[in-house]
Amino acid sequence: MNNLHVSVAEVLMDVEKELRQLHLWEFEMISEEALASTEPFAIDTMTFPQWVQFILLPRLYFMIEQQMELPSYCSVAPMAEEYFSVLNLHSTPLVSHLKKIDRLLTREQ
Repeated sequence: MNNLHVSVAEVLMDVEKELRQLHLWEFEMISEEALASTEPFAIDTMTFPQWVQFILLPRLYFMIEQQMELPSYCSVAPMAEEYFSVLNLHSTPLVSHLKKIDRLLTREQ
């Protein structure tokens, strides 16, 4: 595993921890229909925290475990900022971790 894989994995664990602390972590798997969404962030079938839990985290963990090349561009934090702007949650740490993922994965081509 290279340094980028390790750095991203560490931040993914922080994201999961924050979702749990905010009581946004779901203990039951989401439906297959919801997972089949083709919309950005699965906006038609999931909440943003569900998308992070069931799509973003598993995909990135899988890529890290398989030592695959990680995406060279990521922009998740703006969606997080938009989603959490109307909620009365202390989401600043979660958004900060997502910004860090964006910075780590967005590299010059």
